[in-house]
Amino acid sequence: MLEDTKDTNDGVAGALSAESTEPVEPADPIPIAVFGAGGRMGRMLVQAVHEASGTRLSAATEKRSSPLVGTDAGLLAGVGELGVVIGDSPLGAVRTARAAIDFTLPEATVEHVDACRQAGRAIVIGTTGFSGEQIARVHEAAKEIPVVHAPNMSVGVNLCFNLLERAAEVLGESVDIEIIEAHHRNKVDAPSGTAVRMGEIVAAATGRDLAKSAIYGRQGRTGVRDRNTIGFETIRGGDIVGEHTVLFAGEGERIEIVHRSSSRANFAAGALRAARWAVDRPAGLYDMQDVLGLR
Repeated sequence: MLEDTKDTNDGVAGALSAESTEPVEPADPIPIAVFGAGGRMGRMLVQAVHEASGTRLSAATEKRSSPLVGTDAGLLAGVGELGVVIGDSPLGAVRTARAAIDFTLPEATVEHVDACRQAGRAIVIGTTGFSGEQIARVHEAAKEIPVVHAPNMSVGVNLCFNLLERAAEVLGESVDIEIIEAHHRNKVDAPSGTAVRMGEIVAAATGRDLAKSAIYGRQGRTGVRDRNTIGFETIRGGDIVGEHTVLFAGEGERIEIVHRSSSRANFAAGALRAARWAVDRPAGLYDMQDVLGLR
């Protein structure tokens, strides 16, 4: 085990018993906490949790210095007053929940993971850009709680991961492989976590060590391209939500596997799906391939 917001509802209410014409009562909604609820992704997650059937927002947090602390999370997310005030205590938040969702920054995420570990709650992590020490803390927590950690929560991206593995296995050393990614101007890490994961998948499928074969941009007289390398190109600008292209360029033909996100809604939907899935899992480190049954 390792390891696109809300587009659909589950529709659990109103199911009928096979033995009776009486309606079956729906199960209690799963309480979900959202870390970083004041950010763009956090607000989308609040909306997704609120609008989905079978879940409810139990808590929302922001950093202690944020002026949004004390604000109703629903009002901030544009879904109306929910009676859930944004707080600044990660541990207090997760104690009200069965799972938490985090799309913040690495330094905040590791604190949130520690809080979930202390409270014995599952956590879904969409944060990228971790240092080696930080990722080690996440992995250590997964020995005690369910942790779903994925660089991209989009269902479509995770299907692309599968396609990439197959393409790399078939094409092997007969093509040059380039990974191009584009995101909004405010993204602070590069290349994106999704692009790195794509590189890892391609490297594993072709028997390469990504640390030795990755080339991050080119400038000047670079010489003839080495086919054993995997190139990365990064674009930052405007409000691009997220675009990833993996180019397999051969002699006389090329194959491109492309994923473009036009809304953060797909990320929130995937994260919510992961949270529902994680609450009933044993401790361990998982990713979206596990959640989607693609292993």
